[in-house]
Amino acid sequence: MQHSHTLSGQASLALAGSPAPREADVHTGRVVVVIPTFNEAASIARVITELPRDIVDRVIVADGGSSDGTSDIARGAGAEVITVGRGYGLACLEGAQLAAPTDIVVFMDGDGADDPAALATLVAPIRAGEQDFVIASRARGELEPGSMAAHQLLAGLVVGRLVRLLYGVRYTDMCAFRAIRCGTLLSLGMRELTYGWNLEMQMRAARGRLRVLEVPVNYRRRVGGESKVAGTFQGSMKAGLRILTTFMRVVLEPALRRLP
Repeated sequence: MQHSHTLSGQASLALAGSPAPREADVHTGRVVVVIPTFNEAASIARVITELPRDIVDRVIVADGGSSDGTSDIARGAGAEVITVGRGYGLACLEGAQLAAPTDIVVFMDGDGADDPAALATLVAPIRAGEQDFVIASRARGELEPGSMAAHQLLAGLVVGRLVRLLYGVRYTDMCAFRAIRCGTLLSLGMRELTYGWNLEMQMRAARGRLRVLEVPVNYRRRVGGESKVAGTFQGSMKAGLRILTTFMRVVLEPALRRLP
């Protein structure tokens, strides 16, 4: 069954203040995979069928209005599909809001580049109560030729250094492949609804003193050609500007709150 699920900004902010799970809840909860999509008909079935179903309990595809049949293909492959507005972060947020607070939410892209074999490595430290937020690092893993541009690697390393200077947590990447408990995510106060979502989550996790673990993963070439974002100069510039804007907004938030 297809759902239409759209939140107002006010509703999103209210949910963002939800409490994190209690310590007693640490070892409970399912694994829910959230996959934001926009015209990923060539790859989405492969992504869903490759997921380790002995670990994954639920797959939610949050589709931003695809015109190529992505939703039907995803549903046929066994995923739940919700229709959301345009915006990468919006899709991630609305997908996560369908999970229970104690569920572990795994985010991954729908282009076939993320290796589902690494999913167990992301989930295990959270399920064991050892980490709060686990993020994949493509920079520390093996890259299939043509899978990732040099400017993407450089951006991840530069931003990671800046986050470490600010908050003491070292990142080497802004990879979409990551795991966190739903209640923990919603307690971070996420507001970025576009491509700055990944960076905002990393910065808020570091500033909030969550236990953060970065793990190396292998990264494959995306199915269906070049990335709609990083594969073009215009797309890269647009995403870069959004990431820079997100970085500055999150950094300045504490100072802005102190203003009368």
